[in-house]
Amino acid sequence: MSEIQGWFEMMTGRFNSAAAAGLDAVFQYKLDEGDAYYASVSGGECALSKGEHNSPSVVLMMDSQTFKEVLDGETNGMQAFMAGRIRADGDIMLATRLEALFPAS
Repeated sequence: MSEIQGWFEMMTGRFNSAAAAGLDAVFQYKLDEGDAYYASVSGGECALSKGEHNSPSVVLMMDSQTFKEVLDGETNGMQAFMAGRIRADGDIMLATRLEALFPAS
């Protein structure tokens, strides 16, 4: 398993099903380095898949360092977005729910 895959598995392991009530969305992640992954959230459950989803709700693009910093809680995702370290396409309002869906350790 790659280090990046391990980070994604750590993220989905922190999934907060209570924060996902009524949510049906696909969060596509494209890191500048490594493979793409997406997290499908539906019915209060989360599934991680490798690759690109054919119709994601939102696409989040960043470098692996930014992803790791947000995952570890060192960097606030919204601040990283405002600083241009995270780029988003699609329903960017869904990205505001990520902190509650996948809380940092």
